[in-house]
Amino acid sequence: MSALPSRFLYLCLHFLVLYFQLQQSQQTTADFRFYIENHTRNPDDLSRKQVRIYQLYSRTTGKHVQVLGKKVNANGDDGALLVVETETFGSHIRIKGKESEHYICMNEKGKIVGRPDGRKQECVFVEEFLENNYTALVSAKYKGWYLGFNRKGRPKKGSRTTQRQQEVHFMKRPPKGRPDPLEEFRFTPVTKRTRRARRLKPNPKRN
Repeated sequence: MSALPSRFLYLCLHFLVLYFQLQQSQQTTADFRFYIENHTRNPDDLSRKQVRIYQLYSRTTGKHVQVLGKKVNANGDDGALLVVETETFGSHIRIKGKESEHYICMNEKGKIVGRPDGRKQECVFVEEFLENNYTALVSAKYKGWYLGFNRKGRPKKGSRTTQRQQEVHFMKRPPKGRPDPLEEFRFTPVTKRTRRARRLKPNPKRN
């Protein structure tokens, strides 16, 4: 008879421990979901992962995107530098002119404008890497609306853009005079000529 109360007490303690573990797990999941929701809906300076400086080459104009205060165009020269702020989650970025300190934004009409405050969702774009090695920038707020410029370098309305248009294709370039960080990772392709040269190359270890 004395073994029954001890076994019952052991089972009660076991279930009590399981209950507290379950409560802690639910609390951790809720906190993590709140963290994700808070940082994706209201990103701030603390959620930014990286800040880069590069040029954005336009496929249609052959020149670079530049932010001249409230006006944005794709007629910039080699001195048109952009500051790109990458957020922690995904490929969400904010782009501003290095000299003007104005952000590239898209309003509810799809018009591209420059604004001094880039904290709104209208100033956030998502990078899409294309198969032709170009990059497209789609609005994070207005789905399917892309940053694009016509042949004269004027911005296109987001509602008139698609990913397949050349007007929305860009290429990221390091500033002139700075080495490409990917240059040191380039490899020489192996072809029939290189294989033949390797076979004909004398081995110094042989006599």
